[in-house]
Amino acid sequence: MKKTLLIILLISFQSFSQGKFLTKTGILNFEASVPSFEEVAATNNSVTAILNTENGEFAALALVKGFRFQNALMEEHFNENYAESSKFPKATFKGNLVDFSLSEIETEMQIKIEGELSFHGETKKIENISATIQKKGSTITLKGNFKVLASDFNIKIPKIVKNKLSNEVLVSFDLKLIQN
Repeated sequence: MKKTLLIILLISFQSFSQGKFLTKTGILNFEASVPSFEEVAATNNSVTAILNTENGEFAALALVKGFRFQNALMEEHFNENYAESSKFPKATFKGNLVDFSLSEIETEMQIKIEGELSFHGETKKIENISATIQKKGSTITLKGNFKVLASDFNIKIPKIVKNKLSNEVLVSFDLKLIQN
C-alpha cells in the first residue's frame, strides 16, 4: 500500500512539474537616459522567474540591490535616493502570457504578456508587453521590453537632475527558463 501511494505521488509530482520552467539567472535591464548626458542604465543578472506552461502564468522577482551600473556613485544614488532598496528590497512581476499554448511554439514567435509590476511600494498593471518566445528542448527563452514611468512608482526626480534623468524607463528582459 505504501509503495503504491509513493508511486502515485511520484507520478503526480512528475506530471505537475512538467509544466514548470524556471530560471534564477534571468537578465533584467533598465535605461532612463536622456540624450547628451551620461547613460543611466543598469543590469541585474540574477532574476528569478517561473512559467507555468499549463496555463501561461508567469512570475519574476529581482532583488533591487542586484542592479549594477557602470558608475558606482550612480548605483549608490539609485539604491539610497530613488529605489530606496533597503526599504523596498524586491521588484516583482506577476502575470500571464496571453493566449499561450506550449504546443504552438515551433520556432521563435511573438507573444503578449500582461500583469502587475510591483516596485518601490507601488503596483501597476502593465499590458501589451511585446515579447518573443522560443522553445528548444527543455529550455524556453523569453525576451521582451516595455516602458514605465518612474513617477508611476512614486520615484521623485530632484530638479537638479531632472534634465539628466528620464521619467520614462525602458525595461528589457532576457530569460532562459529550464524545465523544472
